[in-house]
Amino acid sequence: MHIPRRATAAVALSCGLLASLPALAADEPRYNQVSLRAEVSKEVARDLMVVTLYSEAQNTDPGKLAKDITETMNKAVQQARQVKEVKISQGSRNSYPIYDTKGQKITGWRERAELRLESADFPALSKLTGDLLQDLKMGGMDFSIAPATRKASEDDLLKDAVAAFKARAQLATEALGGKGYKVVSLNLNSSGYPRPYLRNAPMAMMAKGAADEAAPAPDIEAGTSEVSMSADGLIEVQVP
Repeated sequence: MHIPRRATAAVALSCGLLASLPALAADEPRYNQVSLRAEVSKEVARDLMVVTLYSEAQNTDPGKLAKDITETMNKAVQQARQVKEVKISQGSRNSYPIYDTKGQKITGWRERAELRLESADFPALSKLTGDLLQDLKMGGMDFSIAPATRKASEDDLLKDAVAAFKARAQLATEALGGKGYKVVSLNLNSSGYPRPYLRNAPMAMMAKGAADEAAPAPDIEAGTSEVSMSADGLIEVQVP
């Protein structure tokens, strides 16, 4: 899938001629210091699907409650392990008392345990999610950029950011009538990789758990995220 690239660049110039000292030779070059900023960005496909499922129940016996939750989660983990394309991790698990209307006496206990699944194989994870919804509930789902994809996009943007910075440095040098420049400092920073924010899953996926096994998995559209790399630096322009 070809993702169109868009690059932008911004520059902020702060120039100040350094006063020449009497002790300097007449032909000693003088420099302007110029602060520059260049930024490039592009759209990157979200190629990692993240799903959170959970089991929640209540009981007057906290021991039996914990046992039931554990058995449900163990069954789900064993089922998920059969799908090699999916990475499994257990999320939070909490248990808290339930009080009577006066808030004085404990009448029962409620417990919740989460299971987090992620994969770059959307159809495989979608099908697994539908199967697990037989016993679990949907906490949410979202999409992010996989670490390998993030590194590759950062490498590409880094080169583009440096090239954009050099182009701006050359423009600034020409605008000041300089005959050359040197880079004093340069900082490169990437942005635009938000952590997944789990949202409610489509109703089609939630209903799949109760559907016939032959029912097709819902189509998944992950979308893209705009990522950027900025180059902030300081150059010295040589003035004839």
